[in-house]
Amino acid sequence: MCGIIGYTGTENDVQDVLMTGLSGLEYRGYDSAGLAIANGSLAVHKREGEVSKLESALPETTLDGVAGIGHTRWSTHGPPSDENAHPHTDCESRVAVVHNGILENYQSLREELTADGHVFNSDTDTEAIPHLIGSALESGAAPEQAFRQAVDRLEGSYAVAAVFQGDETIYVARNESPLVLGVGDDGHYLASDVPAFLEYTDRVIYLEDGQFARVTPSGIVVTDEQGAVVDTAIDTVDWNPEDAGKSGYDHYMLKEIHEQPTALRKCLRERVSELEHEITVEELATLECSGSVQFVACGTSYHAALYGARLLRENGISAQCFLASEYDAQRIPITDETLVVGVTQSGETADTMGALRMANQAGATTLVLTNVVGSSAARECDHVMYIRAGPEIGVAATKTFVSQQAALALLSSELSGSEAPALIKHLRGLPDKLQHVLDESTAQAVAEEFVDADAYFFIGRGYNASVALEGALKMKEITYKHAEGFAAGELKHGPLALVTDQTPVFALVTGDTAAKTIGSIKEVEARGAPVIAVTDRPAEVGQYASHVLEVPDAGPYLTPILANVQLQLVSYWVAAQLGRSIDKPRNLAKSVTVD
Repeated sequence: MCGIIGYTGTENDVQDVLMTGLSGLEYRGYDSAGLAIANGSLAVHKREGEVSKLESALPETTLDGVAGIGHTRWSTHGPPSDENAHPHTDCESRVAVVHNGILENYQSLREELTADGHVFNSDTDTEAIPHLIGSALESGAAPEQAFRQAVDRLEGSYAVAAVFQGDETIYVARNESPLVLGVGDDGHYLASDVPAFLEYTDRVIYLEDGQFARVTPSGIVVTDEQGAVVDTAIDTVDWNPEDAGKSGYDHYMLKEIHEQPTALRKCLRERVSELEHEITVEELATLECSGSVQFVACGTSYHAALYGARLLRENGISAQCFLASEYDAQRIPITDETLVVGVTQSGETADTMGALRMANQAGATTLVLTNVVGSSAARECDHVMYIRAGPEIGVAATKTFVSQQAALALLSSELSGSEAPALIKHLRGLPDKLQHVLDESTAQAVAEEFVDADAYFFIGRGYNASVALEGALKMKEITYKHAEGFAAGELKHGPLALVTDQTPVFALVTGDTAAKTIGSIKEVEARGAPVIAVTDRPAEVGQYASHVLEVPDAGPYLTPILANVQLQLVSYWVAAQLGRSIDKPRNLAKSVTVD
C-alpha cells in the first residue's frame, strides 16, 4: 500500500525524478500524491487525487534542491484530501516525512504531542512522526539523532523517509514495510518498489527490518538500530526499464495479459527439458518435504495456491490451502516436517508475511513463490522459488497468476517426483498455446454483448474451480460489477436462486470433469441464463452454450491456465466498455502491506 520515492543528486533533476517515480508507483495507491524538496527551506506540494493533479499544481519553475521525497497514498487513516496527503511536516516546517504502514500507537503519540502544544492538520497516523522529530529538534538534537529518537517511539509497521531544511540527506528506516535503495551514478534513490527508479539504475540495496540509512548525493550508509554501520550487498535487478512501460497498449493490464507467453517462457526456462524428460528447479535442490504442505496466500495468489494444493494432493502429498489472514500456526498442526508455502506476487503482502513468520516460529520449513528478487519473503523464508514474470504494474494481477500456476506445477513435480512425459510436453508447449488464445479470442465480442448484465457467475470443477474464483475476482476488481465464482456442483446448493436471464454464466468445461459441468450448464439454461463456455472441446459443448471461447488442449493440469486467459480478456473488455479505471481500480492497491 502507498508508494514512497526519494532522490538525492543533481539539483535540477530532483523534481523530475520524484514525479517520474510517483507516476511509476501509482499502482500502490492513487488517493493523493505529494512531494517535498529540501533546500534552505522545505518546498512541500501535495494534492488529493492522482499524480496528474499534483503535477498540475506545481510551480512553473522547477523546484530547487538536491534532496527530495515523494508519496502516493492509499488511504488508511482519514479520507483522501489535500490535508491527509503526504508529506507531513512539523509545526515549524523544519522536517517533512513520508510513511507507509500502520502506526499502532499513533493515538497516544498524538495526544502526548497535542498536550505539549503541537498542532495537527490531518487525520493520519503519519503526522505524529514529524512532530516527534520536531520535538527532538527543539531539545537540541541534530537531524539524524532526532529522526532516530522519533523512530524509536514508533510501534507497528513503517517505511519512513524524512528530509530536513538545509540538509542534503534523506533519512530512512523500515520495519515490516518494504523499502529498497537505488545506487546511481549521479545520485542515489529510495522507493517502495524498484520500478519507481528502474529507468535510472538497476543496482539496489534491500533494507532490512530495524535498519536505518543515510542517503546523500555522494553515497548510501546503512546502519543498525544502535548506529553501527552495516555491510550491505548491492544486487542487480534483472528487469528492463521498458518492462515497466505500456509499450503502446491502452492499459498496463492489457499489455500484461499479452506478455503472458513471454512470462511463461521465462518461468519455464532451464527448468523443463523435453529432450531429457526432466523438470529441475535449482532453487529447490536442497528442499526436502517428508510431511504435509500448507499453502498461505491472499487474493489472486490464494486462487493460485488452491490450484497448487490440488496438484499436490493428486500426486499423493497431503496439502491444505489457507487464507493467510486466517492462518494461525498455534491452532493448526505443524511439525518440523511441515512445509509452509507462501504464494505472494510482491513478497511483501502483510498477511502472508505474518503467516510465514508464524510458521517459522512454529518450526516449519518455509518456501515462498514470489516475483520479486530480494523481497522480504525471499529474504526471510528458508527457500525461495521465483516465478520470473517481470514487472506487473496493473493492480489486477494477470501474468503473475499465470506464472504462479506454472511455477506450482513445477513445484508439484519436484515434491512428488512425478515427471510424466505428457506433463513436460504440455509445459513446453504452453506459451505457444497461450499465444494462440490471445490471437484467436472472441472475448471482446462476448463482453460487448453482456456488458449490461446484472451480475456474472463463473463455474468450474476440479482445477477449474480456482480459475472460476479468479475469473469472478477479475470481473469485480476492474468492472465494479457483481460477480461470483463457484465450484460448479455447488450451484444447486443455493446460488442457483440468483440465476436469471440477466446473469450470464461462464462455464469452464475442460478435461475429465467436462461431462459433469455440462450438467451444471443445463441447470442454468433451464432458468434462462445465457451460458458462455470456455472449453477445449467446442464440438461437444457448443450445443449447450450461447457462446464458446475456445482454448487448446494442454492436458488436465494445464488447460485451466489457458481458460483463465479468456476470462481475463472478458473482464478487461467489459471494463473498457464501461470506461472504468482499469489499471487503478477504486479502493484497491497493488501491494497490500498492511494487515
